[in-house]
Amino acid sequence: MKHLPQINLFYWALIISANTMGETAGDLISQTFNLGYDGGTIALIALFLIALAISICSKTQKPLLYWIVITLASTAGTTISDFISRSFFHLQLGFTENQGYTFETMILIVALLFTFSIWKYHSTANTIENGLNKRTEFLYWIAILTSSTLGTAFGDLLAHNTSLGFDGGTLLLLLFLAVVVGLVYLTKTSRELLYWLAIILTHPIGATMGDYLTKPEGMNFGNIKASLLLAAVFIVVIATGQLTKKQIA
Repeated sequence: MKHLPQINLFYWALIISANTMGETAGDLISQTFNLGYDGGTIALIALFLIALAISICSKTQKPLLYWIVITLASTAGTTISDFISRSFFHLQLGFTENQGYTFETMILIVALLFTFSIWKYHSTANTIENGLNKRTEFLYWIAILTSSTLGTAFGDLLAHNTSLGFDGGTLLLLLFLAVVVGLVYLTKTSRELLYWLAIILTHPIGATMGDYLTKPEGMNFGNIKASLLLAAVFIVVIATGQLTKKQIA
């Protein structure tokens, strides 16, 4: 059985950092490096599958490998989402980009629920708290990749299909996340359910925050500067977490 890294404040700080970095890195690869949404998606899915295979074949859960797969899932989710909404629905099928965000979000919600249904069918004992076998670990990472793609789609939907914009969308999602945190401490709601609700929310938070950093409507740092800044933040959070562990020990 493999267990996730300790789920605490540093875990969630790293999740949000990885998701935000994934948004800017995905745009960096597909737009700045001119691979396009299709080329970027193929390259990132290949890297994700390689890292996933190494993770599943590993006998124990290695924290560094875990965060590499998380980051690759978030980055791949960004390019997959952009490919579906902008290349497939918009350019191929002729829908507007705003319609593409809506259709994609609905499809991905169904896909995520389908993944959880398969997980429940195969095992109710293998959970986030109890540990994962190889089959449920694979389903866990498929759920992470799907929620990453959903997060980008839903973040774009909030930013472009409503009057909230990138900053307002981020604030609204942070409010939803605060509600989930409140449920953790104030209720006996299933921790498994709350974990996945938080995971699903952190992806669009990362997407809207990443866009706010890179786009002209926000801070306009651009993909390269924003990606480097977020990589530095990610490293600082990891270093802080490791330092805190040593001080507690």
